[in-house]
Amino acid sequence: QVQLVESGGGLVQPGGSLRLSCVASGITFNRFVMNWHRQVPGKEREWVAIIRPTTGRTIYAPNVKDRFTISRDDSKNTVYLQMNSLKPEDTAAYYCNAVGFGGSESGLDYWGQGTQVTVSS
Repeated sequence: QVQLVESGGGLVQPGGSLRLSCVASGITFNRFVMNWHRQVPGKEREWVAIIRPTTGRTIYAPNVKDRFTISRDDSKNTVYLQMNSLKPEDTAAYYCNAVGFGGSESGLDYWGQGTQVTVSS
């Protein structure tokens, strides 16, 4: 059974930092591209960042670039999202997403349940 479990969300003041974690089980982690997405109620889900396996190449949405950092530890089946200089508009539920990267994992797509981040004074 595949599980993606996010943690690390919470309430933080503007300008503060949080680090989200997502632990994966039931998949061969180093064969999956890992993404973070976020969603505000009533709005479409928004892609935030991606990290590839092996190369560790990363890409960010323009509105989080230079503030957020995605990383992965394949020995722990974990992907992280370090969020700095947080703004109220970063308030959202944050979701971890694993997408199969070729071979037998092609087409596989798994999601976590989300962790809430609230940026407010």
